[in-house]
Amino acid sequence: MTQENVMTQESYNKLKRERDELIAQRPEIAESLKEARAFGDLSENAEYDAAKEAQAELEARIMKLSERLRTATIIKDEDLTLDMVNLGLTVKVRDTRSKSEESYSLVDATEIDPFSDPIKVSVESVVGKALFGKKVGDKVEVSAPNGKPIRLEIIDITRTA
Repeated sequence: MTQENVMTQESYNKLKRERDELIAQRPEIAESLKEARAFGDLSENAEYDAAKEAQAELEARIMKLSERLRTATIIKDEDLTLDMVNLGLTVKVRDTRSKSEESYSLVDATEIDPFSDPIKVSVESVVGKALFGKKVGDKVEVSAPNGKPIRLEIIDITRTA
């Protein structure tokens, strides 16, 4: 059973590049296996075991990426309205206690970057889940690592640059 997954075009392209790079590694892994077989007895051949394990990991990752790409629904900029927080949009929030402001860009898990400006957070993260689908003026509560909830007010929604 496959599960639909929504992502931006940028994320789709990134996954496709990664998959293509991994596919390009197949001949190198095959050559490693060939060289390891030449060492003789496969039952006690550490090089062969390592090459087989590398091949299995490579193929598993290629399969996983291929499935994500196959089932992807790409969200287009023109399909996004600014009336509610969604994947591919940036939301500016104000902490209701400290009055500090922060901007978050909602992305899928392959694009997260806590050091970017705006901060790229996954729609599956605690912050992303709290903000997703909300509108300007809405207030949300986010569980902080220290256990104290943070209350955020949405003050603006814009397209991610």
